[in-house]
Amino acid sequence: QVQLVESGGGLVQAGGSLRLSCAASGTISNINTMGWYRQAPGKQRELVARLISGGTTNYEDSVRGRFTVFRDNAKDTVYLQMDSLKPEDTAIYYCNLRAYSGVYWGQGTQVTVSS
Repeated sequence: QVQLVESGGGLVQAGGSLRLSCAASGTISNINTMGWYRQAPGKQRELVARLISGGTTNYEDSVRGRFTVFRDNAKDTVYLQMDSLKPEDTAIYYCNLRAYSGVYWGQGTQVTVSS
């Protein structure tokens, strides 16, 4: 069974930084993508950033240039470095993994950016 455990959320002032981590455990093979989604109150869950096998990265337009997604393959861990945070980045952030065996989600971690 695959588990995704997130950490690193919290409260930060606008302009600050946070780094989210997501550690994957269990039997995982043929990973297609690892990345992050977010859901703000009253809004739909949206893709923030993801790594596609082969090295391609995708970013949501509003975070491009401020957020960086990267992976430690040895630890099956994916990170989201968030810089120059804005109040509109406030949301619950979810780790996501898509593999041959299925689609998996973390429990979510709250990120709150104060103005």
